[in-house]
Amino acid sequence: MIVSPLESSIDTLYRGPLGDFVSARTALARTLKGDEAKRVKALQKPAVVAWAVNQVYWQARPVYDRLIKSGGALRAAQIAALGGRPADVRGAGESHRKAIASAVKDAQRLAASHAVHPNSDALSQTFEALSLATSAVEPAGRLTKPMSPAGFEALAGVTVKAKPSAPARQEGKRKPEGEIKKDASDRQRQAEITKALASVAQAREAEASARSDWERRKRDLDAAEQNLARLQRS
Repeated sequence: MIVSPLESSIDTLYRGPLGDFVSARTALARTLKGDEAKRVKALQKPAVVAWAVNQVYWQARPVYDRLIKSGGALRAAQIAALGGRPADVRGAGESHRKAIASAVKDAQRLAASHAVHPNSDALSQTFEALSLATSAVEPAGRLTKPMSPAGFEALAGVTVKAKPSAPARQEGKRKPEGEIKKDASDRQRQAEITKALASVAQAREAEASARSDWERRKRDLDAAEQNLARLQRS
């Protein structure tokens, strides 16, 4: 795909150091005229978390692509389960969690090289939201704000498919008791699947938050121990 010089310059702007964004935006706008200059001047400076996510897109693309792919696989598994088809939702969820953890680690590493320290919880939530979204809120690599996962409601509009029922009977003839019970059982099963998927989505968010909290506390402990060791040596 051919990228115009202006689009390439905007990409470079979002790829660069966060502290240089405003001055770089001003410098770029001065090289342009009319609508192009106005467009560049209106570009928003990314929040710290959004900037760190952008760095993964620009500098660790395989990690970013793996995240997006795993999110798509998880969503597809959830939709398949809602449709009554076999799907490894648990396996897809585990792969997705690993992809998020890897993306968060790279985002923190890339940000730290610029003395920027984004919140790990916000990073995790933003990566999860990006990878499960059905459409892009902002262009890839140009994110300006943190995102929050949509959760189970992201599957809104997906029809829960019940098992095929027996052919319609002639008017006036009542279904046998066995078929009535089977239809009721199918409806109950699909309702339980829907409820279970919602519980999985909520538990996944809680687990991601707890994991991020543990990682933050572990870093605090490591820093405290290093400080103690330094003081004891002095």
